[in-house]
Amino acid sequence: MLEDSPAPPRSRWTADLALAVVFLTRLPLRLSGPLAEDAHARAMGWFPLVGAGVGLFGGAVHGLAALAHLPPLPAALLALGAMVWLTGALHEDGAADVADGFGGGRDKARKLEIMRDSRVGSYGVLAIVFSVAVRASALAALAEPRIVIPALLASGALSRGGMAVIARFMEPARADGLAARQGSPSPGTVALSLALALAVAVAALHGLAAAAVLSAALAVLAVAWQARRQIGGHTGDVFGAAQQVAEAAVLLTLAATVA
Repeated sequence: MLEDSPAPPRSRWTADLALAVVFLTRLPLRLSGPLAEDAHARAMGWFPLVGAGVGLFGGAVHGLAALAHLPPLPAALLALGAMVWLTGALHEDGAADVADGFGGGRDKARKLEIMRDSRVGSYGVLAIVFSVAVRASALAALAEPRIVIPALLASGALSRGGMAVIARFMEPARADGLAARQGSPSPGTVALSLALALAVAVAALHGLAAAAVLSAALAVLAVAWQARRQIGGHTGDVFGAAQQVAEAAVLLTLAATVA
């Protein structure tokens, strides 16, 4: 846990980054002290950096698979499997819940009820299958580790950069959910999130960064628009759906451009 007392900026940044790692991955980091009221909202600024780390992990597994002379598709699936393991399928679970809720609910209350249900329905299963299939096929088209690794770095960062934007500019869909408890990030946190996502994309992709950024932004906006239309706001599951759709959009864009 984090300390509630004031801390120097560098200490606070370190604590915020650590919380972002704990929130987005299954890495067993220890946090000291009670969480500050705005701790989760501040941690969102570092989500793109954690996402880049997740992508790097998947890229490393893809590189090892390539060294073992595995074909592109099995290598891509192993990379995705490694990232799913590292994140505990956090985002896939959110995307599945959103698909079930939006697809099976008749009104806002029923949609939110379905999204909170731990069981996965037909829409949710199909969402996971399509997410894995689309991302794996895009990575297989990119094929070479020297291309796949930068693609995973950029898509991991960009797909998590929009979460702070959604949390800042959309109201929570329910008053008692995770999204409501974590609060709204400050403009500075949103700026940090976007800056980190952009920096990783430019460093990893160079001239292809603009297309990747645009595709991620459109994907996040599409999910946010649907969330507002379907349930009147955002939830933690909406964050997961936005991440999955944005990551797939970036990888598809790169596959269409490079392959």
